[in-house]
Amino acid sequence: MAHILSAWAKEFLREARLAVVSTLNKDGSSHLASVWYMLADDGTLVLTTGGHSQKARNLRRDPRIALCVGEANRSVSLYGTVTISEDQTRVRQDLERLLEHYMKDAGLRQQALTGLLQRSPIVLHFRPEKVTEFAGMA
Repeated sequence: MAHILSAWAKEFLREARLAVVSTLNKDGSSHLASVWYMLADDGTLVLTTGGHSQKARNLRRDPRIALCVGEANRSVSLYGTVTISEDQTRVRQDLERLLEHYMKDAGLRQQALTGLLQRSPIVLHFRPEKVTEFAGMA
């Protein structure tokens, strides 16, 4: 799936930014949430959430997701479906990598990891099927 991301989008998404994800509630309305994410080498985005969160409930029922990362006059929006992993070894590895991506202090990372592991986390692997980019005004 990496081929659908331009070089600019890959570079933009590799930076530690906040994303907003949209999942579908049972009634069809959107559920929006801010999340941390990581772009894997194969173009998959890796996200985590609490296993009992609204995002998790929505994605177990309907795996469609939209994710937008933006700032000032640049953004990347991605659409597709997620695969959910509840394997705790994989979850812990992905959480550690995600925390390392966003938090430089090892002590704070360990505290955050301890807290997150208490939320029965799951990992979301998101392979975008459609991407729109806005790289600012020329």
